[in-house]
Amino acid sequence: MSGPGVTLLDGGMGRQLARMGAPFRQPEWSALALMEAPETVQAAHEAFIAAGAEVISTNSFALVPFHIGEDRFAARGLELADLSGRMARQAAASAAAPVRVAGSLPPLFGAYRPDLFEPERASEIARILVDGLAPHVDLWLAETQSSIREVAAAAAAVAGHGKPLWISYTIEDERPEPGMPRLRSGEPVAEAVRAALDLGAEAVLFNCSQPEVMGDAVLAAARIIGDAPVRIGVYANAFPPQPEDAAANDGLSELRADLDPDRYLGWIRRWVGLGASLVGGCCGIGPEHIARIRAALPELEASAG
Repeated sequence: MSGPGVTLLDGGMGRQLARMGAPFRQPEWSALALMEAPETVQAAHEAFIAAGAEVISTNSFALVPFHIGEDRFAARGLELADLSGRMARQAAASAAAPVRVAGSLPPLFGAYRPDLFEPERASEIARILVDGLAPHVDLWLAETQSSIREVAAAAAAVAGHGKPLWISYTIEDERPEPGMPRLRSGEPVAEAVRAALDLGAEAVLFNCSQPEVMGDAVLAAARIIGDAPVRIGVYANAFPPQPEDAAANDGLSELRADLDPDRYLGWIRRWVGLGASLVGGCCGIGPEHIARIRAALPELEASAG
């Protein structure tokens, strides 16, 4: 385990499954392995744990109609959510050191597409995921959230379950305005952080955006959070900038060649220096990146902002 200052998260599940040779295609994305070869999902979790991850996220990101289809979600959504929780819990239980399981609550109508959000259906879809995951998770992670409306729906879905809520936003990174970080919805990060605090989040994170835009988001969050006991986290992706009309299941995005473990660690150092204490990776960030961060944890602890 790391010290109290910095907690190490896992990396990108979908790309790790693909690298391992697990069943993987669009539109099902990482859900396909869960349906056809769930043992590969547990193996992917175990790879991140072996690299040093202290918190792993369930492989439930693609368990929404947007990815697996309306009929399959209606027939198997609850079963698959339960299975994703069990695979993560089994991996955590076999670890040599304590590992927490975060229940991944994804964007319900497509990543990066706040314009597709359907408030009238959100609770119905989220309830199935929450019911399946609840027996297996230690905390909730509403991740890759592009708008405050999405976050409010996720918070409502887990209300009453008695587990910590972490909220993670994805940041506009195609045409960012320096010093003025915004969600992909266009809402200011400062406003989004206030909303997360109002919803009772115990941590506010930023994920699935380019590393270059994360520092401004961490600074904005730190200003709003102040002395409140709310942690800040970052887990960036290795994608080039994604356009506003990007669709989460149109194909596989290319990965940047310049984010090897050492260079990604450089970004981690920056974020920790600015106040982040939950760090890991998103799409394209693998166990090798997590292992490099793990090796640097003593240094990161010493420089924690």
